[in-house]
Amino acid sequence: MNRRREQLKSGIMDGTPICLGYFAVSFTFGITALNYGLSPWQSIVISLTNLTSAGQFAGLGIMTAGAPFAEMAVAQLIINLRYCLMSCSISQKLDKTTRFYHRLLISYGITDEIFGVSMCRPGPLTPWYCYGLFLLAIPGWTMGTAAGAFFGRLLPERALSALGVALYGMFLAIIIPPAKKNKVLAGVTSVSMVLSLLFFLIPVLQRISSGFRLIILTVVIAGTAAAFFPVPDTGEVSHE
Repeated sequence: MNRRREQLKSGIMDGTPICLGYFAVSFTFGITALNYGLSPWQSIVISLTNLTSAGQFAGLGIMTAGAPFAEMAVAQLIINLRYCLMSCSISQKLDKTTRFYHRLLISYGITDEIFGVSMCRPGPLTPWYCYGLFLLAIPGWTMGTAAGAFFGRLLPERALSALGVALYGMFLAIIIPPAKKNKVLAGVTSVSMVLSLLFFLIPVLQRISSGFRLIILTVVIAGTAAAFFPVPDTGEVSHE
């Protein structure tokens, strides 16, 4: 019991910075959802059940465009496919005695940041450490959305416009540092921006819905980059 408590406390400590970061970003999502016509409670349910910033923001555009469910499903599958790989990696790092229901619960809370923190932790993972991460990170994301949805109307128009740029600032902060070190990544990012602009400017391509634009660009650009610039296999195998 003491070991479980220690693991839980350690997870809570490591999850505190994630919680603060999530609150700031999801606040913007709450405001964006409000502007798209969703009620505060609808945006809160989305954040509580999805935990994926890119998928949620993309889903807003697809929903408000009245796209079919199939388009939404395919778009979310492509955007969030990385979580399948993360789940496989974490499942290998979990203690071998971890039961199935623990693994099932842990899979709900896997995000990019939680995955990074979990994989950097030395030694096998325990469910209680993961639950400690979730105890702050998930409420932080949900409460940030609630704050943006409920209090976004109270902010002046200029403040709302400024906060609306926060999402793009987050994406730039994610893309620019690695792109400086990797020419392939920089090239792929540039090509994706150019092609996205063409889809916006060319009349024929404008008829394609936002969801299918995302699907087409993601599959074509990522597939081409993977085919011509594959990541070399270092041959290193983790024995943790």
